[in-house]
Amino acid sequence: MPGHLGEFERIARFFAPLAQGFPGALGLTDDAALITPPPGRDLAVTTDTMVQGVHFMGDEPPGLIAAKLLRVNLSDLAAMGAAPLAYTLNIALPAETGDDWLRAFADGLAADQRAFDIGLAGGDSVSTPGPVCLTVTAMGSVETGRALRRGGAQTGDIIYVSGSIGDGALGLRLLRGELAGLAQEQADELIGRYRLPRPRIGLGARLVGLASAAIDISDGLAADLGHVLECSGGGGAGPAGAEIEAAAVPLSDAARAALAGDAGLMEAILTGGDDYELLFTVAPGHAGRVAALATDLAMPLTPIGRMTAGGGLRVVGVDGGEMVLRRKGWTHG
Repeated sequence: MPGHLGEFERIARFFAPLAQGFPGALGLTDDAALITPPPGRDLAVTTDTMVQGVHFMGDEPPGLIAAKLLRVNLSDLAAMGAAPLAYTLNIALPAETGDDWLRAFADGLAADQRAFDIGLAGGDSVSTPGPVCLTVTAMGSVETGRALRRGGAQTGDIIYVSGSIGDGALGLRLLRGELAGLAQEQADELIGRYRLPRPRIGLGARLVGLASAAIDISDGLAADLGHVLECSGGGGAGPAGAEIEAAAVPLSDAARAALAGDAGLMEAILTGGDDYELLFTVAPGHAGRVAALATDLAMPLTPIGRMTAGGGLRVVGVDGGEMVLRRKGWTHG
């Protein structure tokens, strides 16, 4: 087909250069990669799939799609306290996808490989009659036995979140035409947060040995905190619980502007997902260390509540009353 390279030519031109910095990829010329974690470290492995029309709109620049694909996986590594090592890439593209799209997609991956010190280890490329479907499996390493986990939060632990919450969910609403009335600069900021996550790799590494539990916020703050409660429950103490204050949840200026125009957006902020920030719990006696870490990283680390003895999540609304969430967050039905 004019303008289309064959599969092996595409691999050689667009993807083999991405594997040059990772020796275990073997130049993408063998049937599998060889991966050995550094001595004294565990291999952390995660995978995420993005489907056009579900996880991205499809009209974004290909390089931006590539960056989001890699970064949502890097966010999972951050939540484990793992340093990036390598990744594999599976792509299912409609037959009409041209080589210009692939070139821009590969350029986006190359830029983020440099930014996050990770290399391509292998993958697969197929055609599909359906929408674009992209999968990355990312691997990182963390000191043996020291990975951050969702379980481990204790009653009385302080619940923190990094950065700001709700921007991604509001950005998606803007793209769908479900939110209006914002200045163009504010709208661009929210859309940018949806399209390009900021994986907190440096923070995750620094939380090892400090946080009692951690998770990245992808499905929504309420849903992902719920996962921490599920994993931290059990045993003789019964299920874990938590109480958070909506007024304490950190918001960007753009999100505050949206909320000022529609107070009902607070539920979307708490449940909408696509934040890719870290939620973590810390024993009260270590609050000073978290404050020092926030200063050191020049990153907001905001306490939003505490772990409680009773099961379930209680949200205190901005008005001081209990806020009942109609939905907890994104579900992968």
